[in-house]
Amino acid sequence: MHDLIEFFRTNSALLIDNPIAFLTFALLFGGGGFIVGRYFLTERIANLESRITRRDDEIEALKKRRDKTSEPSLIPIIGTSVIGENEATPLLGKWPDRRRPGTLSAPPRQRRG
Repeated sequence: MHDLIEFFRTNSALLIDNPIAFLTFALLFGGGGFIVGRYFLTERIANLESRITRRDDEIEALKKRRDKTSEPSLIPIIGTSVIGENEATPLLGKWPDRRRPGTLSAPPRQRRG
């Protein structure tokens, strides 16, 4: 950018004498650069647009699937109930009682003695 400013500074007399020629060449080269860049980037632009469209379709499908599944979840939530007290319920029925009758449970260090 600094070189461009320096170029205009050194050739300012020429630019002031022929502004129409300068503007004509500036528009031709600027427009030509835009058209060439647009041509080479058309495939990338189309690819990005198709990705956006595909993501929009995926979002719509997920929203429809979410609306269809209005039935309650099959995952039990322990400790919550609508009616009555909050009682923790086991997941698979009642837990088996594996304690032996008549023995006290204690940590392993105290049982050895």
